[in-house]
Amino acid sequence: MPGTLYLVATPIGNLEDITHRAVRVLGEVDLIACEDTRHTRKLLNHYGINTKTISYHEHNERERAVELIEQLKSGLSVALVTDAGMPSISDPGFRLTRAAIESELRVVPIPGANALTTALVASGLPTDEFFFGGFLPSRSGARRARLAELRSVPATLIFYEGPHRIAATLRDACEILGERDAVVARELTKLHEELARGRLSELAERFEDAENARGEIVLIIDRTVIGGAASEGETQLTIGGVVAQFEEAGLDHRAALKKAARELGLSRDEAYRRLVAERERESKADLLGPKGRQ
Repeated sequence: MPGTLYLVATPIGNLEDITHRAVRVLGEVDLIACEDTRHTRKLLNHYGINTKTISYHEHNERERAVELIEQLKSGLSVALVTDAGMPSISDPGFRLTRAAIESELRVVPIPGANALTTALVASGLPTDEFFFGGFLPSRSGARRARLAELRSVPATLIFYEGPHRIAATLRDACEILGERDAVVARELTKLHEELARGRLSELAERFEDAENARGEIVLIIDRTVIGGAASEGETQLTIGGVVAQFEEAGLDHRAALKKAARELGLSRDEAYRRLVAERERESKADLLGPKGRQ
């Protein structure tokens, strides 16, 4: 009989935040595939688990997935874990899970701690609908373009962010999304856990100080713009707006699109796709007239 792939949630900080079932499964499987074997070994040692481990991370994911599928087919059971939280949530896991499903192998999720939901429920912001955007792009132009795309999402927005970029991300979010209530949740479940609440502009100022921006961070942003209107300049950050700026500077359309794609951190094909989609939306809005654009 083929083995089973278990997707096991691990603590996001406090080692006590793991289920009895997860501890049992980690002790019973034949192999544990880890994002970082040294990091996972600390958890396993804490619970007296001696199961063999193997690395499975973003740099070897493609090759290792093939190897693990063969082991599952041979009858071995494998637990997949990441350094913290649930596999596949902004962490490795999707490729192996998809391959197991395509091979008609059994996939069993073992739920547990998760940073985005932990931060959301403690934020005090609406929880009825939320949008998780993972990590925003590291380059400012691409990050601002992505935020512009999410401006009209009628839900609480959640992102993961690094301490070295949080201040810049907060500034960009305030400029693109408009002033909104937000929460910066960092070091969740750890000794220095903090949920900093305030408006985007206030939090941007607070986290300018690198001493305040340490640890793993979840950024949560309310869906509602304070005062009811987003910033006036936000539409300039559409792909069409950027292309138009470069064309005005003297570039032909092809060169302007290529430069805009590079500036926003997009492939040329993706930039072209977004430009076409923007123009289609604008065309529909023009057909509807002023009433349709309200």
